[in-house]
Amino acid sequence: MVLGSASTHLLTGLGGLEGRALQRGDVLAVGQAGLRPLWGKLRGSRPEPGPVIRVTSPTNVYALCGAAWEVREDSDRMGLRLRGPQLDRHTGHMLTEGVPLGAVQVPPDGQPIILFVEHQTTGGYPKIANVISADFHAVGQLRPRERVRFEQVSIDAALTLLRAQEEWLHALV
Repeated sequence: MVLGSASTHLLTGLGGLEGRALQRGDVLAVGQAGLRPLWGKLRGSRPEPGPVIRVTSPTNVYALCGAAWEVREDSDRMGLRLRGPQLDRHTGHMLTEGVPLGAVQVPPDGQPIILFVEHQTTGGYPKIANVISADFHAVGQLRPRERVRFEQVSIDAALTLLRAQEEWLHALV
C-alpha cells in the first residue's frame, strides 16, 4: 500500500508489485484491500454507458462511431490506444495545440488514441472527437483486449448526462 492505494503507477515506480507492470506468474495478495465498502451504501442504479463511449465532435465522426475498437496492450494512463479499421489521417504539417482530457487523436498509423488522466498538455495529431465528461469513469475501466464502441452525442446531451451523473453522485452522501 502506498498512500492508501494498492495501485501501481509505472512512471514513478510506486505501489503495486514492486512498482512494475504485472508479469506472468505474479501473485497478488488481495485480503482486505480488495473490499469496497462504499458499494453497499449505494442508492439507485449507477448510470452506465456500457460498452459504448459517448463523444462530441464538430464534425460527423462516422468512421469512429461506425466500428468496434479493441483496447491495445500498450495503453496506459496517458492514453488508451485502440485497434480497428484505419481512420483517415491528416498527412500535412499540423501545429501543436492544447489537448484536453478525453481527446480522441489520430496518429499517422490511423489507430485512435483516447488521451487520459496523465495525457500531455499539447499535441500535434488531429483531434477528431472528445469523450464526454460523464463517460470518463467508463474509459478508466477499459482493459486491454476489451472491445468498445463510440456514439456521437450533442453538447446539450453531454451536459444533460453530466448533470444526471452529478445528481447520482450527490445522492450517495
